[in-house]
Amino acid sequence: MSQSTPPEAIGGEANISIEGGAAILAPVSAFQGGVPPGALILLPLKKPTDELIESMKTGPVALTPDQMWKLLGFNGPAVQIQDAQGRPITVGLEDLLSSLEKHWQENPDDLNRGRLYAQELMKYRRSEQAEKVMAKVVASGGSGQDWLGLGVAQVANEKWDKAESTLKGAQNLMPDNPFPSLHLAKVYRSKDDRALERQMAEKAISIDPNCVEAWAYLFASVRDTDGDQAAEAALQQLANAEPNKKTAAPFVAMQGVYAAKEETREQALTWAQRAVERNPDDTLALISLSALHGAKQDFAAIVALLSKHEAKMVRDVRLANNYFEALFQMREMEKVTKLLNALAGSPDRNVKQFAVDRSRAVAQYLQQQQQALRGVAANAGAPAAGAPRPGAPRPAASPRPR
Repeated sequence: MSQSTPPEAIGGEANISIEGGAAILAPVSAFQGGVPPGALILLPLKKPTDELIESMKTGPVALTPDQMWKLLGFNGPAVQIQDAQGRPITVGLEDLLSSLEKHWQENPDDLNRGRLYAQELMKYRRSEQAEKVMAKVVASGGSGQDWLGLGVAQVANEKWDKAESTLKGAQNLMPDNPFPSLHLAKVYRSKDDRALERQMAEKAISIDPNCVEAWAYLFASVRDTDGDQAAEAALQQLANAEPNKKTAAPFVAMQGVYAAKEETREQALTWAQRAVERNPDDTLALISLSALHGAKQDFAAIVALLSKHEAKMVRDVRLANNYFEALFQMREMEKVTKLLNALAGSPDRNVKQFAVDRSRAVAQYLQQQQQALRGVAANAGAPAAGAPRPGAPRPAASPRPR
């Protein structure tokens, strides 16, 4: 399933009404007892179809995912969005898109509604319809970002001349944004003008040296024509130029290229280490290197790398996840509890939800460990280690993030 970008799209500020079937998808840790580990609970928000009810009367039924969504009343493939409270809800793709279209048509002057609709259309590769929507938004006085969105849709539809004109307009409206230039590079690539393609990629880097996407595009472009060694040399030369000497972005881009394949994973690790050496406080560099350590199950290396950056985790769930997993795998439960308590106070909703979910998982793990200890002690005919004696005061529970 896919995670929709705008959490407010359903049931919140946008006040969109879903016509088809929907379901709440909840982790098993949210339920107490009786559910097999690893299961997910589906709660239909509307009355199930008669076909589904009759099938369930005969006992468990084996279904393909498509059959399941159809029986639940979904229109189109199932996608995941969030309601106003951040809870995941699964709906049919056609329901989502038709609801967003209706929401926009109710107030065509609200450009944000059109932008939201076009964004979801692009996400699910409905680029032709997205182009029409963005064209209307631009014609209604859209911003530079809207020009960029229209140009991206035109690139997806291979309307190269229109895209070139639109993206040049976006460049003029947003001279400090690297992405119009980056997408123009794709246009010139389609026209087999490799010189202009590289010029636009380098222009994107000159606008924002921290744009990892631009560095990755430049590497891929040079590699296609001249091979890996030439591409690495081109990136290193530009990375050592005066305006770019402090950015880790070129090395983050390189590790991303090599991390995609198992046989080049060691090369990726080398580039990720160089990224951290270039800028030890760069969040993407830290995420990349810690992820590569995680792939090798080198949890001690992750802890050594990230322990100095706990303050950043309050605002970045990716860093928080990598650090938490390493601590948990090493069974550093005191540090795990301290971390989750800190994350629970995060202003970032994703980080806060991460803390809540992981706190439940940790509590469940500790409960299982206590039960195992009691079972061992009972078999041995002695009190479980650490268990309170009858009449003795019980230890206070560790504070749990809310």
